[in-house]
Amino acid sequence: MHKLLCALVGATLFGTALARDNRVGSVPAAQLPDEARATLKLIDSGGPFPYRRDGITFQNRERRLPEQDRGYYREYTVPTPGSGDRGARRIVTGDKPPVVFYYTADHYKSFRRIQR
Repeated sequence: MHKLLCALVGATLFGTALARDNRVGSVPAAQLPDEARATLKLIDSGGPFPYRRDGITFQNRERRLPEQDRGYYREYTVPTPGSGDRGARRIVTGDKPPVVFYYTADHYKSFRRIQR
């Protein structure tokens, strides 16, 4: 009985994470803005990154990405032409080394999983 209960709870939690990830939507990397593709290349090469806050922990406070342990997600700035600051665009990666990549053009209001 205990094993069955654990399996059901695990399936429920895993299913919830998958459901959240599926609600995110996706975008092929080739369809991202040039600046986002350049940021992906920097992430792949390990930097150097142009913004001091690139690589910091993304806390997922909005809970729009699948729930993970603290420190799982990292965020990187995608430059916005004409913006006097970091702008609203980011790439958020998951795991170390990154195995999942998300793009937001509206400062975490919505995400799309990047298909690579």
